[in-house]
Amino acid sequence: MENKYQKVKDGLKEDIISGKYQVDEKLPTESELMKQYAVSRYTVRRAVGDLESDHFIYRIQGGGMFVQDWHKNWSTPTDTKLIGVITTHIADYIFPNIISGIDQVLSKAGYSILISNTHNTHDKERKSLINMLDSKVAGLIIEPTQSALPNPNEDLYQEIKDDELPTLFINAHYPRLDFPYVDTDDLSAEQRMMQYLFDLGHQSILGIFQVDDIQGVYRMNGFVRAYQEHPEYSYLSNIIMYQSKESADKIYERINGYLQQSEAPTAIVCYNDQLAIRVIDYLKSKGIRVPEDISVTGFDNYQLGEYFTPSLTTMNHEKERMGADAAKAIIKLLNRDPVENITYQPDIVKRHSAIKLDKQ
Repeated sequence: MENKYQKVKDGLKEDIISGKYQVDEKLPTESELMKQYAVSRYTVRRAVGDLESDHFIYRIQGGGMFVQDWHKNWSTPTDTKLIGVITTHIADYIFPNIISGIDQVLSKAGYSILISNTHNTHDKERKSLINMLDSKVAGLIIEPTQSALPNPNEDLYQEIKDDELPTLFINAHYPRLDFPYVDTDDLSAEQRMMQYLFDLGHQSILGIFQVDDIQGVYRMNGFVRAYQEHPEYSYLSNIIMYQSKESADKIYERINGYLQQSEAPTAIVCYNDQLAIRVIDYLKSKGIRVPEDISVTGFDNYQLGEYFTPSLTTMNHEKERMGADAAKAIIKLLNRDPVENITYQPDIVKRHSAIKLDKQ
């Protein structure tokens, strides 16, 4: 169980790191902190003393406590061989393959990696960035978090840029930040997936897209653009938008609503393979056969999709290659060599979850 002293220290430190209290802003008085945390003056002074030693707080005699410029000593030693890797997830889906690609290249070049994940939340992204900077990494490879939404951590990214810390993005990039990136042409890829389904005879297609990540927005735009090129049946298009923290049950309820329509979709296009597998499981639970009754496609070529029943038709994702290319790029940045952005044009992986529409 966390003791009272640690609770005060961690709580105050979190308020400083999160930006609740800005550099040089006055902090609550000892009495206010005693009341806030229901602790003694001794406990407050002990916690504040530690934070003062850690350069988070400074005092002015007779004036109170203030936030110190706690990240001013983030300049990177030139001899460090540690690269920070921040992704939204680590141990599941496509991320082990990406990280493996990064590590294979960097380890051969004499570098080690320090890995952190954000669980696709901005507060955890902030903590990850701060931990990396505190660890004096030589460079950063970052997968953006909720990249379609305004980012409250732009102050840290601006500091990274000002300090000229070699940094690049993978999978996506923040439009307002001009770091180099390695990503996928999600829009045209999804557009090609749609054309593949049109060629199979499907016209009424339901698209389900996660829209707090820019990849999902681009894939949704590819879905829309494909229908724009076929105005004769664009009225049959339907879209479900969701965010990463939304429960699967809510998505299933909305899918069920579309399945009850007179012109129910004959195919479902999913944001990624994880979602596609869950959707197929849901359809099976309703007695709906895939692909005989409805075709389903994914995106990312997740390894499990190949062995799922039915095997999943999807769009490829250059997982290991992306990791390797990102690692090569960060080494170039460390050597102050120019780096060009890389955007992959993935291929459709045709399997058994999408078939030609039987119009009988």
